[in-house]
Amino acid sequence: MNHPTTHGADIAPGMVRLLALAAGLIVANLYYSQTLVGPIAASTGLSQGAAGLIVTLTQIGYALGLFFIVPLGDLLENRHLVFVLLLGTAAALACAALSSNAWLFLASSLAIGLGSVAAQVLVPFAAHLSREETRGHTVGKVVSGLLLGIMLARPAASLVADHGGWHTVFGAAAVIVMVLAFVAGKRTGSGSRPDRTTAAHARQEGAGADLQLG
Repeated sequence: MNHPTTHGADIAPGMVRLLALAAGLIVANLYYSQTLVGPIAASTGLSQGAAGLIVTLTQIGYALGLFFIVPLGDLLENRHLVFVLLLGTAAALACAALSSNAWLFLASSLAIGLGSVAAQVLVPFAAHLSREETRGHTVGKVVSGLLLGIMLARPAASLVADHGGWHTVFGAAAVIVMVLAFVAGKRTGSGSRPDRTTAAHARQEGAGADLQLG
């Protein structure tokens, strides 16, 4: 098991900004549909009673990811885990953008939630890359990026949908996440499994941020 950085070079400010941006962009995927339930339901043929599944299944996918995928960050190299999750999220977003029936969109929503737990892998990863004396500051910045993603996702989705429709929202998000997967994969390097204590504390901060504004 790799242990957290306590000596040597600290995480670069540019890397902190990248991880904060990535966390915000990833977690935003959970909230785009919340202001677009009406148009999505009308376009895919969902009844008014079933329209709530659009949001519910996304959150269920996220909860499943927190229980079954995020703990893998203690066992697997975080860079590879995040890369795979982002590719899966981008594919799910693309499927949602191309959906013309309810079942495909609902399945995509579940997958979007599942893949978006990548944001919760990034928080302990940032802690692992930091020196002990700067770890709290670094994690705070990444969590701040996550919070901004939560707050800005709904108004951004509404703005884009007003000009290009809800399909454009998910299509643009798919492209953004795909680009983010390769940029983050290239910039983060290798050798990145945080120790379990550091990871647990950092995950608690990230999950707490979700609960406050989710």
